[in-house]
Order: sequence, then C-alpha cells, then structure tokens
Amino acid sequence: MAIANRMATQSANPQPYIEPIFIGLAGRTGAGKTAAAKYLSDKYGFQYKRYSQVLAEWRSVSNAERGQLQQVGWSVMAGGFQEELNARLIAGIDPTRNAAIDGLRHVVDFQSLSSRFGYSFEMIFLDAARETRFGRQTRFSTVPEFDAAESHPVEAHIDDLRPWAAITIRNDGYPEQLYQQLDIWLASRRSGDRR
Repeated sequence: MAIANRMATQSANPQPYIEPIFIGLAGRTGAGKTAAAKYLSDKYGFQYKRYSQVLAEWRSVSNAERGQLQQVGWSVMAGGFQEELNARLIAGIDPTRNAAIDGLRHVVDFQSLSSRFGYSFEMIFLDAARETRFGRQTRFSTVPEFDAAESHPVEAHIDDLRPWAAITIRNDGYPEQLYQQLDIWLASRRSGDRR
C-alpha cells in the first residue's frame, strides 16, 4: 500500500531526474583545488569531500600533527593502501547528491572514482605558476620550504593526472576568474556539451 501511494504521489508531481555530478579536483599546492571545491559547495550545494580529511580521520592525525600529513599520505600510497583510502572517501559520499572531491594525487584516485561513479565523474586539473601558488598558501613561510614540500614523493605524480582531466583551468588570476571558468564549464557539462 505504501509503495502504491508513493508511486501515485510521484506520478501526480513529476520531477525531472537530474543525475548527480561528481567532480574531482587535482593540481599542485596552491593551484586552487580547495577554493574551487568550496565554491561548488557554496554556490551549487555540492557535497565537499577532501582526501586529506579522510586520511587524517583514518590515521588519527590531530590538528597539531597536520604538518606530518604529507608523510602519512605517502606511507598509505607506498604501503599499498591507496585503494583503501579511496574506499573510505567514497563511502562518505552520498551518491544521490552532487559532490566536489578535493585533492586527488594519484591515477588510482581517478580510477577509483571513475569506477564508482562512471560517466557522472569528471576531473578538473587546476594549474598556476609556482610564484602564484606559493603566494596563496600559508603552510610554508619560505620558497625553499615550499619547494621541499612540492618535491615530496606523495606530490610526485600529480601531473600524471593532467591527461585524465575533462578540463585544465589556468588559475593565476583573481578568485572570481576561477569561479567564472567553473560556472561556464559546469553549465556546458549540464547542457550535454562534454568538453
């Protein structure tokens, strides 16, 4: 009886079905991944998911130990646990709602999300000049510290993700310019113009 009532209600109030979109954001430190993901969340209501947050919760990394997160991430990847990290991240995503996923670093991340969400998943690669990226971040006070973090093994394969991106966005300007590019790409994707 409940099923019949629900079906009658659905027939009386037809709603267009819009398939959720799952967007992965990749790029080097300071390229704008978090800004892009938070914009999609704030403006369009996307779920906001972040690899580093899932990693910190899984490996019990406190806020005081955040500087060690890069090393923890590398131990996960080098130890063969990156698929487990992806499974944990995916388990926290509501598959009925749009999601922006911040911080893909390895091709296996792209493959895991593609395997789970199929054609509903696409990746955006964000790129910016080194000087711009250094100026945006707050974790490293000197360029040598920034360069050392960029050369860490966990960061070494980020550029391998570039060919898998649906779009690469150059992000050397103001945040509004990034947001405009995201708006344009999202509108074209929703209209079926898969660039």
